[in-house]
Amino acid sequence: MRAAIALSLLALMLIVRPAAAVQPDEILPDPVQETRARELSKELRCMVCQNQSIDDSDAPLARDLRLLVRERITAGDTDREVLDYLVARYGEFVLMRPTWHGANVLLWGAPFAVLVIGGFGLWVAYRRRAANAPAAAALSAEEEARLRDVLGTHGAGDAPADVTKV
Repeated sequence: MRAAIALSLLALMLIVRPAAAVQPDEILPDPVQETRARELSKELRCMVCQNQSIDDSDAPLARDLRLLVRERITAGDTDREVLDYLVARYGEFVLMRPTWHGANVLLWGAPFAVLVIGGFGLWVAYRRRAANAPAAAALSAEEEARLRDVLGTHGAGDAPADVTKV
């Protein structure tokens, strides 16, 4: 019985897979072009869902973008030309992996710069604090006598040699 349940669950896991949002009427007749379209669709962000590619999204805008990609591929555009066309139309936000130029470098590097600047600031503050810290002053004879009175140690045998180390 356990083996049957285990086999049923295994078969279910093999059968059930995440379904792509591509509709049958979107699929190109040429398998090579369709494969290119699917690969490009995985690199493009759904502007509605924002965390899904247009290949996975059911949003109407994602469908429009999938159709636009297929239209450009059918027209003979290369993959780079299709991506450039969509970036020119929608901005770099449409790419799942933005490029490393212009303001993007600043956005990617800013967290690391903040960490480095913060670490440097903490180091400087520590150094200033250590330099400005007053040295431990020795107690005068009157202060030592008062301290002994407060601590209740009057005899010389009871008191340590240096009461500042009590």
